[in-house]
Amino acid sequence: MFDEPGTDERNAERGAVTVEAAIAVCSLVVVFGLVLAGVAAVVDQMRCTDAATQAARALSRGAGVPTAEDVVEASAPAGATLTVRRDGDAVVARVSVRPAGGLLPGVVVRAEARAELEPGVDEEVAGEVDGPP
Repeated sequence: MFDEPGTDERNAERGAVTVEAAIAVCSLVVVFGLVLAGVAAVVDQMRCTDAATQAARALSRGAGVPTAEDVVEASAPAGATLTVRRDGDAVVARVSVRPAGGLLPGVVVRAEARAELEPGVDEEVAGEVDGPP
């Protein structure tokens, strides 16, 4: 019927341990989420690099900008945008996207690829791509 000495102190400590454990679990979940978002950003970077390379190659062979956009849509992450410009005798394709569905605020993944125009393609691409001929 009588409480042992120090029982109240032990009960108070149990509550503190519970709070500390809850904070630790929440912290681990946040860190795990950030790690996953970082890995997703790296994967999106690789996909943007591949998409920019494929788009630049297609444009250098004489395919139009709509074809390059189709290539980017098929190989880049969802929501990626393609910017194409002419740089002398070459075409430059730039693909950019917000990685991990925008979970990382302020982070934009970009990749740029450059390809020399094939002989005879110069006139065909000149009208479609921005930049000086």
